[in-house]
Amino acid sequence: MFGSTPRRDWVEWIHPDHENQVELATRAMLVQQDGQNILVLAGTDALLAPPPRTCRCQLPTHGLLDGLAQHGLGEGQIHLVVLTHLHAMLPADIREAVNEGDTPRLLFPTARYLTGWRHWRRARHPHPRDRALFVPQIIRQLDGCGRLELLDDRGSPRLGPGWRFHVSDGYTPGQLLPEIDMPGGPVVFAGDLVPAVQWLQLDVTTAFDRNPECLIEEKERLFDYLVANGGRLLLSRDPGVAMIKVMRDRQARYKPFDSHVSLRRLDS
Repeated sequence: MFGSTPRRDWVEWIHPDHENQVELATRAMLVQQDGQNILVLAGTDALLAPPPRTCRCQLPTHGLLDGLAQHGLGEGQIHLVVLTHLHAMLPADIREAVNEGDTPRLLFPTARYLTGWRHWRRARHPHPRDRALFVPQIIRQLDGCGRLELLDDRGSPRLGPGWRFHVSDGYTPGQLLPEIDMPGGPVVFAGDLVPAVQWLQLDVTTAFDRNPECLIEEKERLFDYLVANGGRLLLSRDPGVAMIKVMRDRQARYKPFDSHVSLRRLDS
């Protein structure tokens, strides 16, 4: 997750376990507008239905459907699912089911799935460097569902005029990061361009980034845009921070402020 950043630095940010694994979030954004429920996801980690518990001794896990239920929503009430990209780092139980040939179904059986056409082309024919990050069974289900819509950076009429997309090629070619107009300034879903607050440091990248130099330039452009427009950044992987504003200090470094541990309802 921290690429070439020395371990002595990143252990101060996120404490690893004895196997050097760190805890990350899988945070979605729910947008409710014009009678539609629109879900934005960073990758397809949470897009497969959770397997049923096989015995009572298994502890229930809090997942995407549980989060939606807290807002009074069920699977069938999601109209659109915006996927910034199609990588998947699956939980162990779902990975095991996929490997055994028992791939769970896609969630949201009546929703349309929206993703970028350039990234879809890569997902269909992945490069050897990131082939392991695509799950072929998910790609095939998306391809065959009849509800997949491919976007360019201009967005989709289904989303309305208040949506725009920032195109990012640094983490994976064709990642689309949605920006939504709000009265208090735009909100940008950071996807895997900026996983957590530590990645506000321009030189912090991950080993998953396909083009780190490009990614650093993309981060700088996005941060400057947010500073100039009073925008907010929603973090998809940070276990402790959901949303921030971005500022520059006297040394011109980017810093978070007005941080929120959990998402609040923002009325448009």
